[in-house]
Amino acid sequence: MNKMLNSGMVDKFRRWIEESSRIVLTCHVRPDGDAIGSTLGMMHLLQSLGKKANVVVPDQPPRNLAFLSGFNEISIFTRHEEYSRRLFAEADLIICSDFNKPSRQDSMAELTMNAPARKVMVDHHQQPDAFCDLSFSYPDMSSASELMFRLIAAMGYYPEMNLDSATCICTGMITDTRNFSVNCKNPDIYEILMRLLEKGVDKTRIVKEALLTRSLWSLRLESYALAEKLEIFEKFHGAVTTLDKDELKRFHYERGDTEGLVNQPLNVRGIYFSFFLREDDDCVKVSARSIEDFPVSKICEDLFGGGGHIMAAGAEFKGSLKDCRSILIEALPDYLRYLPSRPRKVE
Repeated sequence: MNKMLNSGMVDKFRRWIEESSRIVLTCHVRPDGDAIGSTLGMMHLLQSLGKKANVVVPDQPPRNLAFLSGFNEISIFTRHEEYSRRLFAEADLIICSDFNKPSRQDSMAELTMNAPARKVMVDHHQQPDAFCDLSFSYPDMSSASELMFRLIAAMGYYPEMNLDSATCICTGMITDTRNFSVNCKNPDIYEILMRLLEKGVDKTRIVKEALLTRSLWSLRLESYALAEKLEIFEKFHGAVTTLDKDELKRFHYERGDTEGLVNQPLNVRGIYFSFFLREDDDCVKVSARSIEDFPVSKICEDLFGGGGHIMAAGAEFKGSLKDCRSILIEALPDYLRYLPSRPRKVE
């Protein structure tokens, strides 16, 4: 299972952990289940080894992850800037999980980049920047959490992994694969799941808490988006959903309320890709998903400077929601060639 990892790099990572007493784990802005699962999972493992380990994130994690042990101890940079800076200044080692470029940390990037500690990247996104001293970059992995587990096992730390660590890692894998329905072609992932279940992980609870449970307002927001804001472009076999700030405010939007919305149009027969455009305070958040290897990552990169995986990508557009939508729709004819030779009819 760990043959794909470079043994020399794995040994160096373990040595750096052994030599460190204060370790900080961090992730990308607007952290999702994989970002939180991978960092908290490794944090619990490091604490079981006697290390002082802390998770510092750029901004507020989604509340559907509050069931995870250690969630309430996460340091949020936008709220606890002074404390976060102190943790980075005192750290011997910094583990950067689930992001491949400093810019993915937004205003917190300078803190990570200027910290004097050694830095290790654990990531599964394409085209990483060389900003860490040691980089584990595997775009074929389902998630950063899968990669983190592989590293834990390869370093010989699996026996020290407790239930809290295993639950966090499993949560990251479940959320990034939508409960093992996307990005999980490698059968190794099911062996990893088995090893996590052996630790006592309650998979049913994770699925319920992280994927299914939601507030009444988030349910109403999704219903509104699908009923009133979903656009189907039959010629291109695609879907585009938009929500502006006024609409989000009307439905009392909180971080995480639109999680999974972008996937819903893919349940329509004949739809091969789906884009969700959400207007935030400083940008338009672009989320994209697809099926049958339609390259939404290329669209995000070409149009908005984003990227990700072939069938799961995103970007941030510094402009109006109207302009973002127009740029996307006007460009769709350029990507017709990536559809199957005989695409199914939209029904």
